[in-house]
Amino acid sequence: MASRKSDNLIHVQFGPNGGRVAPPAPPAPEPIPAVEPVTDLFSAAEVARLTGLTVARLRSLARADVVAPSGARGGRAVYTFRDLIVVRTVKGLLDRAVTMRDVTAAVRALKASLPKVTRPLAELRVASDGQRVVVRADTGAFLAETGQMLLDFGVSELCDDVVRVLRPRKKAEREKTAYDLYVKASSLDEHPDTVDEAERLYRRAIELEPELAIAYTNLGNLHFRRGEEEAAVALYEAALQRDASQPEARYNLGYVSLERGRAELAVGHFEATIAVDPRFADAHFYLAMAYESLGQRDKARPSWRRYLELEPTGTWAEVAKKHL
Repeated sequence: MASRKSDNLIHVQFGPNGGRVAPPAPPAPEPIPAVEPVTDLFSAAEVARLTGLTVARLRSLARADVVAPSGARGGRAVYTFRDLIVVRTVKGLLDRAVTMRDVTAAVRALKASLPKVTRPLAELRVASDGQRVVVRADTGAFLAETGQMLLDFGVSELCDDVVRVLRPRKKAEREKTAYDLYVKASSLDEHPDTVDEAERLYRRAIELEPELAIAYTNLGNLHFRRGEEEAAVALYEAALQRDASQPEARYNLGYVSLERGRAELAVGHFEATIAVDPRFADAHFYLAMAYESLGQRDKARPSWRRYLELEPTGTWAEVAKKHL
């Protein structure tokens, strides 16, 4: 049975009108700052908007030495992200009618527990029973040590709230930055001398914008070309988790399944690809191949014909003709 090699993994590049197009020339390098809530500064008005506490209440908390802005901008006191964690903790406890004395005790413990560095903050969970505070870095398996928790929130959730409520424009800028990195990586990922740089750029794009599905797909293609199939499959699946309608990732899973001799699974992937993109010629070709390997030639013929309608000439068109 004829087999097309790993270069048939689809390299994606989305233009203004969508679809697969030739990669553009790499953009001129320019520094584009990544916006991170954990390193940002916030006014009292912004903190009030985010938490629901009034500015007057924030001032009274500062006077009581419960939580006060610890940063400075333009000669004025402003809140850091660490301060936001404390404010959110205070708000959660006050909402549950915890006494101010116990709130103050919990806040002292929280301040002592928070790390001094910035980036790990987003990995933390904060919990309190009103008197004691537990801070955990293992967000996937948080276990409370103080009984039924009145308060339990992930700091990453606070990051998301900051972006959603206070920095929506900056989120759009971050998404643009991630896409720019993806575009540059896609112009580098097929040459041996630049493939490592392409991988670095794809990973940075995903770090900046974890929902950029196309970056997962292309990063998966890099792993596949290296013979790292399991890593590639995991990335294709990650792409589909973020964009279930992405035909390229689904096609690639079908291709890998067929290469592994799992033709029935491949049929499902190729049919799903075609349902999203009926003009995806390679998906028709390999759907026919999958049916042939299952001994279902009658089902294969319509796919061979459809492939020839889309790609009437070339080496693989000759392969298709031989099966009719």
